[in-house]
Amino acid sequence: MGAVVGTLTMQTKQRRPSRDKADDDLEMTIVCHRPEGLDQLEAQTNFSKRELQVLYRGFKNECPSGVVNEDTFKQIYSQFFPHGDASTYAHYLFNAFDTAHTGSIKFEDFVTALSILLRGSVTEKLQWTFNLYDINRDGYINKEEMTDIVRAIYDMMGKYTYPVLKTDAPKQHVDAFFQKMDKNRDGMVTLDEFILSCQEDENIMRSLQLFENVI
Repeated sequence: MGAVVGTLTMQTKQRRPSRDKADDDLEMTIVCHRPEGLDQLEAQTNFSKRELQVLYRGFKNECPSGVVNEDTFKQIYSQFFPHGDASTYAHYLFNAFDTAHTGSIKFEDFVTALSILLRGSVTEKLQWTFNLYDINRDGYINKEEMTDIVRAIYDMMGKYTYPVLKTDAPKQHVDAFFQKMDKNRDGMVTLDEFILSCQEDENIMRSLQLFENVI
């Protein structure tokens, strides 16, 4: 979450380098996406018009066409984790942002998710996180899905987790969480079970508040 926010705040402070006519001609050939009006986005998110303008400026600075594909998203995200491999986690995160499953993220997709993560209610944040873990979109989280996400996070953190933690640490982490969340022991975690378990965990609740009012 923090890396996404950091990308935008850094971008708003940077100027694009000077461009020659060839660059301009190339960009003219790109089919640009124009986002919804500020009034509509303001009504759909928890951001003010001014905040939306700042966010859009940063988004367009990195993605002149108005959309970002998965490869570009991975490149941006990996900059914040130079000591690890963020590609797998970025893949899962991209899919969570790409709610329409179009293979690209528009500004509306990005700012809607960011609004939830930064300014949403606890329930909204937990619902979004559940969807991130529910890789196959079947409405449940199984152990394999949770293991894939947790392992991707460990890989992303790189030397900050390896080799300090044992190689079976992701599995142990998942086993502990799954035992706590899978209330009826059916091998799957529902949205209700996920929300209830997270609300009972003080560490998780503190982490959800970490990036509030960042922008």
